Amino acid sequence: MKIAISLLLLSCLSAPVLAQVQSLQHKEDKRRYIVYTPPSYQSQPQQAFPVVFNFHGGGMSMAEQMLYTQMNRTAERHQFIVVYPQGIKQDWNVGFGMDYPAGTDDVGFTQAILSKLKQDYRIDDKRVYATGLSRGGFFALRLAAELPQQFAAVASVGAPMPEPVVQHHQKTDKVGMLLIQGTADKVVLHEGKAASYLSAQGTFDYWRKHNGIEGATPQPRLMPGPAGDTTQVNWLEQGSGAGSASVALLSVKDGGHTWPGADAFNIGLPIGKTTRAIDANEVMWAFFSRHRR
Repeated sequence: MKIAISLLLLSCLSAPVLAQVQSLQHKEDKRRYIVYTPPSYQSQPQQAFPVVFNFHGGGMSMAEQMLYTQMNRTAERHQFIVVYPQGIKQDWNVGFGMDYPAGTDDVGFTQAILSKLKQDYRIDDKRVYATGLSRGGFFALRLAAELPQQFAAVASVGAPMPEPVVQHHQKTDKVGMLLIQGTADKVVLHEGKAASYLSAQGTFDYWRKHNGIEGATPQPRLMPGPAGDTTQVNWLEQGSGAGSASVALLSVKDGGHTWPGADAFNIGLPIGKTTRAIDANEVMWAFFSRHRR
């Protein structure tokens, strides 16, 4: 699997050089990340481009996240830059198994990448977003809590709000929040886990309150999958008017610990079904594009 991934990555990084592995020194560690620029970046030299950070799950690599989510294709269609950072020991510090304030400084690493991007690329710093799968989704939520002045919106897949983030969350800035969670996820439970992370609904309610969204919760929209797909998506979204930081919860009925719309990627692990009712990348970009700092 690792050899196949490496060969695929090399093929992605060859011919026009749109995806590049880059590195920087952050504290005592040399850290790596992939930057993908769509073809329009070269053809529109006066344009500033939005940026999406895409964080891999625990035990995965930046290359695997790029290949699994296929977000580069979405970046080509909608003209944004994608950054795939690499976690130390394929992990991110969200307070699980390491000290939240004193453990690996992944927040600082993210800030360092963003500073480097501002030097090296034409980026629109009012349109910077983050997403991630599993541990990467948990970390995207930490960024929403700690760097709301830099991230306009965040989308988390298979990862509700970690309790350590709740305990340390002090910033009051509003952030657009999109949550995607499978109801049959056996890796990260839709109903939450005591002393570890909130439920999907609890996370929706948490960010709804944080963003100052009032009023009765609307009825969710039901989005069935195509023929042969037993999953369906309950789409719950609420904002407080034009230009507000909206909060959305997409509960994938019978969905597993997977990226909606992606190719199957279970490599023998019991991670469950992948819904075809939505394309996570397209849903994210539609949500992100409504939010600016």
